[in-house]
Amino acid sequence: MGKNQQISLWFDLYSDVIYQFFLYRIGSSDVEDLVQEVFIQAIKSYDSFNEAASPKTWLYSIARHLAIDEIRKKQRNKWKDILTFNTSPEPQTDRTPEYLMGLSEDNSELIQAIHSLNQQYKEILILRGISGLTTYETAQTLKWTENKVRSTYHRAKRALHKQLGGVNDDN
Repeated sequence: MGKNQQISLWFDLYSDVIYQFFLYRIGSSDVEDLVQEVFIQAIKSYDSFNEAASPKTWLYSIARHLAIDEIRKKQRNKWKDILTFNTSPEPQTDRTPEYLMGLSEDNSELIQAIHSLNQQYKEILILRGISGLTTYETAQTLKWTENKVRSTYHRAKRALHKQLGGVNDDN
């Protein structure tokens, strides 16, 4: 099977879960573009793909790095707008993906709670809890040990529960 055929197959298999990852991770209206960028980068760096690794975790690693870059870019642009005192009236496009998808209030609250957590907790909750990666796959994606994945996931769930107004019972 050729490189392009392989990437096409992976796109069919994993594009929806990568989309969901971006939606929860950055909550951007540019999610579809980022999903495409994951697979463009996969084509470009296909020769570096280790056949022993899971294509799913490899694609999640690419997506994770793109999400980090996108967040940094948004932060730079936010400061650029503030520092340039851009006062030109432009149409507002503040519709969040949650709004566009018509997510329920509970889902919106969950997304906001996840975004309020620290970087590691956010990533682990999205990869393990939402995307459903195994401990092993998550460890490969984040380049962590499986024990670190387990313990961080447990702490992240407790922090999320507390953020959502639950009682922290320290069990």
